[in-house]
Amino acid sequence: MSRRPGQVAILSVFLAAACWPSSAYAGDGKVVCDARGVCRVVAEDTVTTGGRPGQRGRHAVAGNEAGKRPKCADSLQGNAEVPCQLEGLGSWVNGRNCYFQQASPQPPAGDPAWEGHDAGDGAVYDAYCPDNPNMTSAWFAQPPNGAAAAVDPQALALRAVRNMTLLGPDIGIAPKPGGRGAVGMPVWMWAHDTPGAWGPVVESASAGAVTVTATAKVTRVVWSMGDGSEVVCADRGTAYEAAFGKQDSPDCGHRYALPSAVEPSGTYHVTATSTWTITWQGGGQAGQLTEVRDSAVDLDVAEVQVLNSR
Repeated sequence: MSRRPGQVAILSVFLAAACWPSSAYAGDGKVVCDARGVCRVVAEDTVTTGGRPGQRGRHAVAGNEAGKRPKCADSLQGNAEVPCQLEGLGSWVNGRNCYFQQASPQPPAGDPAWEGHDAGDGAVYDAYCPDNPNMTSAWFAQPPNGAAAAVDPQALALRAVRNMTLLGPDIGIAPKPGGRGAVGMPVWMWAHDTPGAWGPVVESASAGAVTVTATAKVTRVVWSMGDGSEVVCADRGTAYEAAFGKQDSPDCGHRYALPSAVEPSGTYHVTATSTWTITWQGGGQAGQLTEVRDSAVDLDVAEVQVLNSR
């Protein structure tokens, strides 16, 4: 094809492919399809530009296929236009020169794709950038302009959990903190049935038409007794009463073999760690999450004094 000054334009347009194989021809343009099935149409055509030499024309190529699509300005090459939407790749975002669609499923927490952010603060979008093939994803606090927002129920569940007030166990223990226990004598541990420290705690989070409801409840408590031993209690434990005397706790107890004087602090630092199991459902999905919280008390345990009489 001959070229005359002021009548030549070389441009690129991207279309959802399936019409032409790689390196085929469409009219006067060469169609080159990449591995994702997106075709770059590099076309030479005569475009009237008012007869001013060197001015680049504006033209949407590839015949009827291109003509059926809305065009987005801010192109890759000169003044060429690109389709606003590509099936399987999402929406074109001006200024970023990429197609974006929300990744599903979202990457796991800590994945580099989150760019240091937490799940629930925004979302990771798959990116297709014809001029920058190394860019495959991007994090956005809000959906990028023009890209449809897909609601991720798990992200809503995480948001609901962040809005919960989940406390460590409301500790009950005998002997009481401030009192004194004795080596070899039973210690009773239990968690008071305090809603914020035991549950259930219920929160919901919504986005658009999707609402996710999460319910949290403590499912076990692990007691670190300060002497190197741990006691795992599947329930709250039994509160001690004076009528129990020197009996062992039926479900959550301990006996110390040494006095707390062996510790630098002179006391045993007892830590109770609760596991909160959180079930959630909404948006056609359901799942389970866990959180841990802890509380602590200090316990004074003395050596038993034995008096011999003669």
